[in-house]
Amino acid sequence: MKTILIVDDKLSLVRMLQDYLSSEGYRTVVADNGRTALFTARHAKPDLVLLDLMMPELDGYGFMEIYRKEAQIPIIVLTSKLEKDSAIRSLELGADDYIVKPFDLDEVNARIRAVLRRYDKGHTVVRMIRVSDLEMDPEQQVISKAGRTLALTRSEYGLLSHFMQHPGKTFSRAELLDHIDGGGAESLERTVDVHIRKLRVKLGDDSGTPKYIETVFGAGYRLSQRTLQP
Repeated sequence: MKTILIVDDKLSLVRMLQDYLSSEGYRTVVADNGRTALFTARHAKPDLVLLDLMMPELDGYGFMEIYRKEAQIPIIVLTSKLEKDSAIRSLELGADDYIVKPFDLDEVNARIRAVLRRYDKGHTVVRMIRVSDLEMDPEQQVISKAGRTLALTRSEYGLLSHFMQHPGKTFSRAELLDHIDGGGAESLERTVDVHIRKLRVKLGDDSGTPKYIETVFGAGYRLSQRTLQP
């Protein structure tokens, strides 16, 4: 059974889609904003996302920008008005199709089936990401160190995978909140420090002379320059 994540802040629309898609044999999970959608997607691992663009906290563009780096699954954008600029931006961020509101439910189902068929036919092995002795499997969402799988929480995986995808780049605590389960504007940025400290312990890292996660004073954290050395 395929799982579809419905992301929209209009409850009546979400319920309508849930009822219809359930009757068509899909399992559905829902979120009412981009931040909640990130948490739900990382946990439920949906086969497809129906994504509204205009939402509070984190909009559809922000969701795609973050989640496309973590998983390659189809995303169909739900939009009230199809404009050239929004179309181009969404496609650049990885959207696979558009459905303009108001829409016919049978059309939604047809679009979903078509996109899923394309993905099933064109599915390829997800590229492993390696940085020094760290290796990440984005599809299985596991990271190993020197061949041994690390026992990471979802938040720890979210942080370390983000660092590995952007080696050497510094991220503020506010930016890193998006990669923590339940993170968001309402969360304390010091929550990031707690997760980083626990992650360093699991990596066997020394905060004084870190090999993996380096503190950039006054700015945030980054994958240590020592890790990037050959």
